[in-house]
Amino acid sequence: MTSGKENWKPATKLVHGGTMRSQFGEMSEALFLTQGFAYDTAEAAEARFNGEDPGFIYSRFSNPTTAMFEDRMALLEGAGAARATASGMAAVTAAFLCQVSAGDHVVAAKALFSSCRYIVEDLLPRFGVTSTLVDGTDLDQWRAAVKPETKALFLESPTNPTLDVLDIAAVAEIAHEAGAVLIVDNVFATPVWQSPLQLGADVVVYSATKHIDGQGRCLGGIVLSSEEWVDEYLHNFLRQTGPSMSPFNAWVLLKGLETLDVRVARQTENAAKIADFLADHPSVARLVYPGRADHPQADIVARQMRAGSNLICLELKGGKEAAYRLCNALEIVKISNNLGDAKSLICHPATTTHQRMDEDQQLELGITAGTLRFSVGLEDADDLIADISRGLG
Repeated sequence: MTSGKENWKPATKLVHGGTMRSQFGEMSEALFLTQGFAYDTAEAAEARFNGEDPGFIYSRFSNPTTAMFEDRMALLEGAGAARATASGMAAVTAAFLCQVSAGDHVVAAKALFSSCRYIVEDLLPRFGVTSTLVDGTDLDQWRAAVKPETKALFLESPTNPTLDVLDIAAVAEIAHEAGAVLIVDNVFATPVWQSPLQLGADVVVYSATKHIDGQGRCLGGIVLSSEEWVDEYLHNFLRQTGPSMSPFNAWVLLKGLETLDVRVARQTENAAKIADFLADHPSVARLVYPGRADHPQADIVARQMRAGSNLICLELKGGKEAAYRLCNALEIVKISNNLGDAKSLICHPATTTHQRMDEDQQLELGITAGTLRFSVGLEDADDLIADISRGLG
């Protein structure tokens, strides 16, 4: 028989990991809405600030409720340490800026969320950090893009919104041969279905706004890596720049983690049924779902993912007009650029999440005027299929 929290199964970690109880023995995690903390003596304050006493100092960079969220996520992900941020984009930005300097170079897959492309293409070069974008599915392009000054490689898998699945282990090997760090955005797969650190990634980032909250309530992000990397690069950067998570949001996210496993499993089950329905529909020109055998990278999915996801990418015949007609006809499924919610959501990436890209850039990623991203929720799958069928009709 195994013992110790590291040997717990994921569902147990999601409920109990990182819990710290006060003297009152509360069952639900305590919510510490405080900016600062009192010290018994001036000597105690000095010890806290110089690191001799590991207690809390100021909620901008350490708070008991936020620490419980960080510890639970680190335990689930198999990471040495984690730091929470105010949003997913704060996590992505911090993961880069904490470790790069002028003269460094980063390589990223082209298929990224539009705001992530902004960080790589527009923000980093303003501070002397050059970047190269590659077709993330082509390992030769990754190898060719790496330079002696390359500091980090970055990808998301499955990609937003076209659901390409990139070979994390292979890209990690390329990064490590170059002495670089691989950062993986694991939002679409969730920690339930994919573990990038076990595949060789060095840093994992999440928008906790998505499946981790999973009920459309609050913003949040998190960066996970080894304790050494967090201590050397990330911790002081967050402490000094302040993209901190609200303790209230951390408490909400802790509650979300308790049901993450069951929610994602049900959403994935629903998504698989809906994907099968859509794949055979005459109005659908193309259907991409990581749980199907016809996925373009089905062999990689089988190696690195434990299941598909709750995301479906479909392209309708008839372009933008057909896509808008379906979105506007839906009754249960709501139009929203969020994803991972308990409610089913649909969006038109070309005019929303990826609208800052021009048409050629969108087409290069496989985003057409008829492309829709469908985040499947917890409703009854038959009701969702009936809603979509009516909309398509």
